[in-house]
Amino acid sequence: MKRIESRDNPFYKQLRKLAGSARERRKAGRTLLDGVHLVSAWEQAVGPVETLVVSATALAGGEVGHFVAGRETVVIPDALMRDLELVESPSGLVAIVAMPPPAAVDPEMDAILLDGVQDPGNVGTLLRTAAAAGIGQALLGPGCAAAWSPKVLRAGQGAHFVINVVEEADLAGFVAGYRGTVAATCLDDASSLYAADLTKSLAWIFGSEGQGVRPELLVAATLRLRIPMPGAVESLNVGAAAAACLFEMVRQRGG
Repeated sequence: MKRIESRDNPFYKQLRKLAGSARERRKAGRTLLDGVHLVSAWEQAVGPVETLVVSATALAGGEVGHFVAGRETVVIPDALMRDLELVESPSGLVAIVAMPPPAAVDPEMDAILLDGVQDPGNVGTLLRTAAAAGIGQALLGPGCAAAWSPKVLRAGQGAHFVINVVEEADLAGFVAGYRGTVAATCLDDASSLYAADLTKSLAWIFGSEGQGVRPELLVAATLRLRIPMPGAVESLNVGAAAAACLFEMVRQRGG
């Protein structure tokens, strides 16, 4: 067990950089996981983490204390853990892990394509929903929240470790070479989600929170779909819309 008390400690300074900068994460090839659930999911899917960092209070007992018992850890004061500002409700446990390189995209496999989705919570939720629905790959275009940021990882709840995540992807290029059906949700010139055939390979395009799918991608969609909403609202959050679409696909394929 190693204890760090100072903000000037080189190890802690590196933690701060990894916590707050996508550039530093890319440079180091490392990111931070917060919480027992996420660390456990990593270890089950990938293997041991590089370093466990725990706050003094969390080490004293509870879920975190039991999880790290007998393991090599770096202990820091609660104030230093809070100052990392990883997530809104830090657990007191952080792990350093090497970000896995993305695999090559598959032009025949189901996929989700995220077009400018900026909110970290939405990106993490979309990855989690896609993984739950059996989607094998996620392509994030320019302008999306950084996939391996602590907040996106927290929202993804382990989805990153079971789905191929490709950042800064050429969405138009992928769509042009895709050998299945390209689907997008929109309001104009669209058919009902529940009337569409979703049993073949699909690449789903989900657009930004404000603007939706860009026109140049929308025109490439073979399926333009709307989600029937008999209530007095015009649209759904992108995460909710994706869940409706992906699990209608799952339903049509027999679960």
